Amino acid sequence: MSEFFTLFAPSLIAALLLSLLIAIAGSLMLLGRYSYIAAAIAHGSYGGVGLALLLGLPILLGTTLFALLLALLLAYITYRSPQRSDLLIGTIWAVGMSLGILFIDLTPGYRSDLLGYLFGNILLLESGDLLFLAVVDLLLIAALLLYRHHFLALAYDRDFAQVRGIRVGRIHTLTILLLALSVVASIRAVGLILVIALLSIPPFIAERLSRNFLEMVFLAALLALLFTGTGLFLSYWFDLPATATIILTAAVGFMLFTIGRR
Repeated sequence: MSEFFTLFAPSLIAALLLSLLIAIAGSLMLLGRYSYIAAAIAHGSYGGVGLALLLGLPILLGTTLFALLLALLLAYITYRSPQRSDLLIGTIWAVGMSLGILFIDLTPGYRSDLLGYLFGNILLLESGDLLFLAVVDLLLIAALLLYRHHFLALAYDRDFAQVRGIRVGRIHTLTILLLALSVVASIRAVGLILVIALLSIPPFIAERLSRNFLEMVFLAALLALLFTGTGLFLSYWFDLPATATIILTAAVGFMLFTIGRR
């Protein structure tokens, strides 16, 4: 057991930071019904990975800028044309992935570590990745403290929020930008293909066991830490891929919760 904590210390720190991100960003995504938008950002961000490689930029920087541009575009589309947003979101999702594939193909040489951005590997996070996770966590905490009531009002009744003087467009855009940063911060740990599952499951369970939003966030953080910690231990014990084990652990927790509730 001591060997596990010694070898996996950076990964456990990442799990703690990731759990806080999942709790806040996942709760905002769930209550505001932004899952499809977050998935589009996650998959579309692959275009940022490819563009960064093509231009010789740091991948984290290129992916972040590309994801934020996607977030602004999606915020505008979903606010101005909510009735037709599904088709446009799906198009952006596919175009972003296609651009990533095209840019990577145009980049000289072969990059074997690109699978890490698709499926992630929490065991290979560097100090820069942990720092970015911590910065995004601080931004999420600050946004939660400043705009919690605005987020809730927008999630439950947009018209009521507008009548109360809340700048609905700004809060809507802020939410999507925060989700974009959260997705990018999570990509190296869990991958852009698997990140939405981890953003969804802990808040979903927490919502049904909580009486208010802050309680939901707190419980979602505990569940996310439980799933990631358990997944890391199982991957160490049985020599399994860490990210896949974490996602499957969360899925088993979701199934057990569902069966128990029924």
